[in-house]
Amino acid sequence: MEAEFSRRKLLTPAEMRALTARSDRAGALQMGSHVAAILAAGWAHAMVMGTPWVLLTGFVLGVLINFLYAAQHELSHATVFATRKANEVFGRIIGFLMIFPRDFDQVMHFAHHQYTQNWERDGELVREPYTLTTYLLWLSGITYWRNRVAGLVRRARGIIVEPYIKPTEEAKIIREARLHLLGYALIAVLSVAFQSWAALTFWILPMVLTKPVHQLQNTIEHLGLSHEDDIFENTRSTRTNALMRWLCWQMPYHTAHHTFPAVPFWKLRELNAKIEEKAGTVHRMGWIEFQVEVIGKLMAKDESQYPMNEVWVMPRSGGRSVRIPAE
Repeated sequence: MEAEFSRRKLLTPAEMRALTARSDRAGALQMGSHVAAILAAGWAHAMVMGTPWVLLTGFVLGVLINFLYAAQHELSHATVFATRKANEVFGRIIGFLMIFPRDFDQVMHFAHHQYTQNWERDGELVREPYTLTTYLLWLSGITYWRNRVAGLVRRARGIIVEPYIKPTEEAKIIREARLHLLGYALIAVLSVAFQSWAALTFWILPMVLTKPVHQLQNTIEHLGLSHEDDIFENTRSTRTNALMRWLCWQMPYHTAHHTFPAVPFWKLRELNAKIEEKAGTVHRMGWIEFQVEVIGKLMAKDESQYPMNEVWVMPRSGGRSVRIPAE
């Protein structure tokens, strides 16, 4: 595949119009099923409280909550609902639950799309190259939550250090952080006043403790790929099953999403098939397969010691993996 490509060669104008059409019905079905699963897991968690089964229900509940970030991500792109305001409202609610304010996440994520794999400008790549230790700490969620909370508090204090936040955006980011902290403080005060552990039991602890599962998707999308400006070389899709694609809001079709971010999540499979028909298979690995490979690579040497313009984490068979057969 050529390093440079034209999106116009991948889809006709008619295909593009069809693929970018929004649907309140499709968005409500996905959102409703995810929220219903969380409520069911929460009910089960309450029913088995005080028994060993609480470990299982807590795990399921935490995983379902963590993967709500997939909803927040799509809501930031305004592709979940045809009604634009609905995308914003649900995005703010979920951002609060994720301790990841919607406006901040949107600014960071749009910089990620515009400058994917650019060390200085990609909103999700402004970090030091991984060592084995720093990668495992991030994968575990320890440094993830430290950065989320510390960053939220810092921005609430009016201190903006993120290079991707423009001066014109600083006021809303600071205000948003302050409103989030006020909301969390109110929940803490009410919990103490009513002597309730509900917020910890059904939200904070399950979400924090199961973050490593969500990190499997977070880490696979770009790590170990080229830092060149080429979506087909700097973005990776995930080989997984239908249940996990539902949980991830179809983000395992990540190369397709980066190629045409305006396409709603529920059309990414169709988009991916069209891209592979025109451009060939995309980079794709399984979650566990990827972790085995990247940890092995980082045991050998740090990320900074691998070439920046080449793919250095790939399936053991080499090259791109075969495309997923139609189900």
